[in-house]
Amino acid sequence: MSGLLDSLKTGFDALPAAIVDAQGLGESRRRSLAQAFADGLPGPRAERWKYTPLRALSQRSFVDAAVAPKLHPAFLADIPAPRMVFVNGHFDAALSLLTDLAPGLAVQPLSQALIGDDLRAVNVLGRRFEHADETFARLNASLSFEGALVRVEADAKIAAPLQLVFVSTPADGDLAWHQRHLLELRENASLTVIEHHLATAAHRHLGNHLMHVHLKPGAQLLHARVQDEDAGATLIARTDAALASDAQYRRVDLELGAGLSRHELNVALQGKRADFVSGGVLLAGGRRHVDTRLGIEHVARDTRCDLLWRGLAAERGRAVFHGGITIREGADGTAATLSNKNLLLSDSAEIDTQPVLEIYADEVKAAHGATVGRLDAGHLFYLRARGIPEAQARALLTLAFAREALGRLLDPALIEQLSPALEARLASLEASA
Repeated sequence: MSGLLDSLKTGFDALPAAIVDAQGLGESRRRSLAQAFADGLPGPRAERWKYTPLRALSQRSFVDAAVAPKLHPAFLADIPAPRMVFVNGHFDAALSLLTDLAPGLAVQPLSQALIGDDLRAVNVLGRRFEHADETFARLNASLSFEGALVRVEADAKIAAPLQLVFVSTPADGDLAWHQRHLLELRENASLTVIEHHLATAAHRHLGNHLMHVHLKPGAQLLHARVQDEDAGATLIARTDAALASDAQYRRVDLELGAGLSRHELNVALQGKRADFVSGGVLLAGGRRHVDTRLGIEHVARDTRCDLLWRGLAAERGRAVFHGGITIREGADGTAATLSNKNLLLSDSAEIDTQPVLEIYADEVKAAHGATVGRLDAGHLFYLRARGIPEAQARALLTLAFAREALGRLLDPALIEQLSPALEARLASLEASA
């Protein structure tokens, strides 16, 4: 049996029954854990996991983060209000800045909702995961007792970005936490969310995040996610989004850190004229393994997705990208595009890319493509001929290559805020190439 699963079950069995059964979720939690054990971790024969081996992770053991460590506020000095802060999986009220929230914005940690009397607040926890390879989602369903619940009332326009900050810090032993999040925007509401995954120092913890995004008719969400974890960390993330008619979801993901990271981004365009725009950057240096899997479903007619992702790999890093677009029967008038370009910066790096397009409707516009290559020798020569040293020329080209995805945000202030983290990681990647 897996050391990982055994250690997580030991932690679950040690929990008081009152915590497990809160809000009537005990049976659902126990069933999810039993299913995870029955099917085990996905192996190389699992199609959706075949490029991301879990053998080493399966042999490791983790303990629960029983107590949240103290974190100096200076670490978060550059992250403004409003913000929710979680340290090693625990909500930190002292570091969070949630006073004077804009009218129409409601923010609550999951731990508080579980001891309340509003069943609607935690209804996402009752969702079931039926596929055998959804082990981490099942573990999340059984073990998540913390997370961010964010709701925006109808017609509310929230100007200031909400910062969701997840900080990892060293502890005695390797810790594991499982967090469940909800972003729910009612009719014609708008919100900007910036999601940070950071580390104060070296560690080997496991973070398992599952986020639900629900956009009602006419809602608009701008979402930036910066994953800048420590090189020893393991981060498993999944985002499930459902868009109603005329909803707009625009997001950028920067996968910059962690030793093993995987993000599964599933978006269902369920209402007419729903619109999804996505950009992302995958950086794999050292021995990093970064895996991103997109699953976009066009269900209603006249929907649109526009996906632009960039990957870079150096040393012995490996980047894995799957871009899946499915246009269902009846989704006539769909427009769907996917571009995934990748740069290999060393002979021992590896990039696996798999664009997939399935069409079951008529009168659609769809295109997808993927490339893997080296920096253009002609471009390098052009810059060097104008007196720019080779290292600086390479850095300029890789930065321009990656920053194209950031432009998806269409917000100069937000792009400026996210650029330093990208530039810093790119500099270290180029230095090692």
